[in-house]
Amino acid sequence: MIKKIRHTCNDKFWNILLLTFIWLVIEKPGIKAQSVKFYAASESFNAEKRGDDRFRIVFYNVENLFDYFNDSTTLDEEFLPRGGRFWTKERYLKKQADLAKTLIAIGGWEPPALIGLGEVENRYVLNSLVGFTALKPIGYEIIHQDSEDRRGIDVAAIYRPDKFKLIDYQYYQIRFPFDESSRTRDILHVVGELPNRDTLHYFVNHWPSKFGGEFETKPKRLFTAQFLKHKVDSTLNLNPNHLIVITGDFNDEPDAESLLNGLETSLDPATKDPNTLYNLMYEMMYLIGTHSFENKWSIIDHFVVNGRLKNGNSTTRIFRNSAQIFDMPFLIMEGATGTTRPFRTYQGPKYVGGFSDHLPILLDLVLK
Repeated sequence: MIKKIRHTCNDKFWNILLLTFIWLVIEKPGIKAQSVKFYAASESFNAEKRGDDRFRIVFYNVENLFDYFNDSTTLDEEFLPRGGRFWTKERYLKKQADLAKTLIAIGGWEPPALIGLGEVENRYVLNSLVGFTALKPIGYEIIHQDSEDRRGIDVAAIYRPDKFKLIDYQYYQIRFPFDESSRTRDILHVVGELPNRDTLHYFVNHWPSKFGGEFETKPKRLFTAQFLKHKVDSTLNLNPNHLIVITGDFNDEPDAESLLNGLETSLDPATKDPNTLYNLMYEMMYLIGTHSFENKWSIIDHFVVNGRLKNGNSTTRIFRNSAQIFDMPFLIMEGATGTTRPFRTYQGPKYVGGFSDHLPILLDLVLK
């Protein structure tokens, strides 16, 4: 099903960028921020103008972006004004404003062209994000569909129609034959045309968590990975020249069985086969992380690409042959023991007013 596109402009963006810069350099009282180790060309976040020959892709698990209204069809009672988290309108609006400023900061000289999002409750919170925050002048369009996840959290995407021509999108439901009552987030498959007229297939994921035990939940992540691999293979069988970018919160590290045997990713940086899937996060998994659990950083948010994008022989290639973790200091806080972790919205049941329990990741494409 083809979706109509509405073109919008972003004349006020430079004013927003200036205001965001001022916001970033003001240290928030009571928060001691500290960056973890930088790995992949962090200076390119803001130091270089991308222009028409560069295309920035982002994924960000935004940690429970719920509205403050009750939805009787989902388990959202915790995120209500009188719920366990005391999720008020004021807290909701603050989180929306902070997420918008973060996405603008990730863009640097210009807003990201395509952004995948995890843990969004519904279209209302997306409408608020792109229409009632600092993102409004950019004119982002929304791709969203409610999944069957029990808590009502979904994956979604927003994109700039001046940089990305949407061709089609589809959501894939995941049903486990060994646990038919279980529900998880759908996989989003976006198809669009880049400014150089190459076709990009963008898959946004949020795989089953390890809640209930890593060993007990492992089969669900493996099944989801195998399902996704089948969809990617079908896409490339139709046209081997298409470009594949797979991203999301996989709740597994790059060397996990779900990635290596389920999705069949390669860890060899010299990968040349155009149809081989390569995990760009593997080379940094022992140096940095996107998420912290029990004071240990790990990479569970990923960018996986096909060899056609990685080997540099096509008209679209990966800038510097690497992805990046947006590990800027304002997104990170230091705990009482001196360890660092993402500056999240809640620490357990306690509201701390941060951004997310994940760091965003980004990928630049160079267009010929």
